[in-house]
Amino acid sequence: MEIRLLGAVELYTDGGQLVPLRRRQERLTLAVLLLDPDRVVSAERLVSVLWGQTPPATARATLQALMSRVRKAVHVAAGADTDGRTRLLALGEGYRLSVPADSVDLHRFQRMVEGARAITDPRRRSAQLAAALDLWRGPALADATTGTLRERLCGGIEESRLTALLDRIDADLSAGRHAELVSQLSELVVDHPLQERLHGQLMLALYRSGRRADALAAYRHARRLLVAELGLEPGPSLRELEAAIIGDDPGLGSAVAGAAASTIPGAGRGTTSGAGAAGAVTELPAPPVAVVPAQLPAGVAAFVGRTAYLSRLDALRPDESDERHDPTIVTITGTAGVGKTSLALRWAHQARRAFPDGQLYMDLRGFDAEAASVGPSEVLHAFLHALQVPAQRIPAMPAAQSSLYRSLLAERRMLIVLDNARDADQVRPLLPGTAGSMVVITSRNRLSSLLVIEGAHPMHVDLLTAGEARKLLVDRLGGHRVAAEPDAVAEIVSHCSRLPLALAVVAARAAANPGFPLAAIASELRAARGGLDAFDGDETFTGVRAVFSWSYRALDPPAARLFRLLSLHPGPDIAAPAAASLAGVPVRAVRPLLAALTGAHLLFEQSPGRYGFHDLLRAYAAELASAHEATAERTQAQGRLFDHYLHTADLANRLLYPGRQLMSLSPPRPGVAVADLAAPPQAVAWFASEQRVLLGVINHAAEHGFDRHAWQLAGILTTFFHRFGLWHTMAATQQTVVTAASRITDPAGRAHLHRSLAVAIAALGRDDDAQAHLEYALDRFRELGDSNYQADTHMGLVWVHGRLGQPELGLHHAEQALALWRTTGHRTGQANALNNIGWWHAQAGRYEEALAYCGQALDLHHETGENTHDEAVALDSLGFIHHHLGQHDRAVALYGQALARYRAVSSRYYETRTLTRLGELHLTAGDPALARRTWEQALAILDELTHPDADALRDRLAALPG
Repeated sequence: MEIRLLGAVELYTDGGQLVPLRRRQERLTLAVLLLDPDRVVSAERLVSVLWGQTPPATARATLQALMSRVRKAVHVAAGADTDGRTRLLALGEGYRLSVPADSVDLHRFQRMVEGARAITDPRRRSAQLAAALDLWRGPALADATTGTLRERLCGGIEESRLTALLDRIDADLSAGRHAELVSQLSELVVDHPLQERLHGQLMLALYRSGRRADALAAYRHARRLLVAELGLEPGPSLRELEAAIIGDDPGLGSAVAGAAASTIPGAGRGTTSGAGAAGAVTELPAPPVAVVPAQLPAGVAAFVGRTAYLSRLDALRPDESDERHDPTIVTITGTAGVGKTSLALRWAHQARRAFPDGQLYMDLRGFDAEAASVGPSEVLHAFLHALQVPAQRIPAMPAAQSSLYRSLLAERRMLIVLDNARDADQVRPLLPGTAGSMVVITSRNRLSSLLVIEGAHPMHVDLLTAGEARKLLVDRLGGHRVAAEPDAVAEIVSHCSRLPLALAVVAARAAANPGFPLAAIASELRAARGGLDAFDGDETFTGVRAVFSWSYRALDPPAARLFRLLSLHPGPDIAAPAAASLAGVPVRAVRPLLAALTGAHLLFEQSPGRYGFHDLLRAYAAELASAHEATAERTQAQGRLFDHYLHTADLANRLLYPGRQLMSLSPPRPGVAVADLAAPPQAVAWFASEQRVLLGVINHAAEHGFDRHAWQLAGILTTFFHRFGLWHTMAATQQTVVTAASRITDPAGRAHLHRSLAVAIAALGRDDDAQAHLEYALDRFRELGDSNYQADTHMGLVWVHGRLGQPELGLHHAEQALALWRTTGHRTGQANALNNIGWWHAQAGRYEEALAYCGQALDLHHETGENTHDEAVALDSLGFIHHHLGQHDRAVALYGQALARYRAVSSRYYETRTLTRLGELHLTAGDPALARRTWEQALAILDELTHPDADALRDRLAALPG
């Protein structure tokens, strides 16, 4: 018997006679059973594949009829299969088709490709791969399915076909067949324009064929395609191959494209430090170390039992001998508070060594009552960053982000934990595309479509057994105390509905009061009534609210009030100064209240100084706030909270850029605590710890009518987003605020919004759009008569026109800014405008005029003494000018002064700009070795910042002689 899936689905007898499968559904059913051979395929999955999400009422009956016809066709094809190796069986709620391994072309193809990897001789390896590829007669399942369903079923198979083809080409390149490959590769790159490996193979084949110029042209063509389609520069292997071709690296004579980086002279070679002129070059830092992601948060201490669940997760864990082709996906579902996250994290920590490439974790906040859930694009950005993808290489489009993510995971064994998922659409873009990795998803919903379409393994977590609930109390309270009052313990377990969260709260209360009889605690629970309104219809939560209310009533009034007000915070966590602002009390007064809430298990300290809610507790606190806090008080508390973040962000901004033209804010309300920041490193650290909170605060402010806070905070945060390379986040945040701008009647607010948005989208490369937003803002500031912000917006246009390659327009706007700032007397602004005018004269080769303007700028900075950073910018400009005037020593000294000032204020990115120019100076002076060491210093910083300038500098380093 022979079954063909690699093309049209066909079934043949041993004698070569075609066994007809006349209906498409018969062919599709046979194919689905054989894609994952000898495993049970659920009837639910088959129904979904055959009829989609809305199957007819007769689907199950029709499926049985289909199985009967497929069984008959397989029996005819198998003929005298006396050893019983061919069987189609109905097992439970599914079907399993067992056939001889060699009878299916797909499985022969996979074994042949796997065997080829062990063949060392390139000609024999190429021959075996070619034979495997000859099994393909067209697209897989060509006459059984189309569209999205075919992509889901066959995407991995088609990818393995392309990989085998690329492996065969590598073998042919190693065998010296480069000349005959050029024509085939030229056609393949048209069919697969975004496949970097193909472009590298074509470049290598052309180079080895004596066509060096064509090889470099092929690289330029590949780069244009990648930038145009994905917004990405080529990866390091392709760039290093280009550099090796430029340098006629002798190692290319025997290299293959996939290993080009390892054959380039100097790739990965260590460097040594050297004494730089005027002390400008210092000891180089060690190269960045690859970090394996280990994002799992700490597990829950009060974990008991769940042995069967843990064992099942162990059984599902993939290992290296596993022949499955798809990732392992497990959905852990159950009611809120039942311990889904505790189970997932307990097992994940136990199993983490089985996933040597790391663990990724994200709380998707799918059921947060107060804040929006985390979108797939935000998660992908965070995961790609954790996988060490530089920010500039993260695509803007979610589909491209997902593709890049799956590509990175394809050859890794990773564990991905997605906590609190709302629905399947929230997690589907986050699933790997190949075997080896495992995804554990927790949710209150069943996520049925993941089970049907992706083949996820469902695991529904029930309440604790009575024995497990009792064990939890024993672990927390001690065996003697629990054994002394068995009836009270049974009643406590009953009132808590055997829910782990409720039991943990009760246990904390009892442990804090060792003299309380457990019978008294049971009596209090008995007296409490009611259920969380947010979960009407679920009797489980009747006892939970009783537990919460009992614990809440034990608080003193200030702690109880703070608990209520904390529900107004968007999450995911809160620091003491923000909590103090909510309550309108000093920070020193709020710390004991936070400790009281943490001790009562109504709050948890998820990292030092940062506190969070369980979502049930947040819902309960919100319920209490609505019942006990007047609307005016809730509004005042929210206003204090938004003032805290707005004024702390403003303080941090002023620490980083003193003397700059910054936004004018109204004074904070009474009772607002501004974080105690005193130096630039503290400002950077504050933003890093509050980054996720700040995004939620902006959205929360816009949703609750605090529009001024929303646009002002978004504008201030532009500095931080730019500094950390979070351009996609910056643009999304600004766009969110602009979308809500219809409610903003303040013309100044609208102008600031568009000015801030321009910075965000320019960082994403949309310079024309940025120019339009800046011109809109400029018109509004003119209407308002605000000369300072007119000047500041002119300076934004200076920057954009520079990016657009329009120096004369940049010069014009710098002159406009200078004239305006002279009328307002803003001296730091004047200095910056003068420096920009000088810079553009220098770019045009007018160095004497440039020297005069930049010299004036430096003098003004010295007079004001306000802004070390901007003084360094002027020194850098002067260094550039003296370099081009041929005054080498003076230029080195000026660059050295600029570097010292940048380092004093932790301005890492601007430090790299000066180091880059200093390297150019050394190269011009005939010292490429010193230029290399200087640029390597800059590159180490750019890589640390994941800044887009890194790739260009890496290319320049690769092109250096020696």
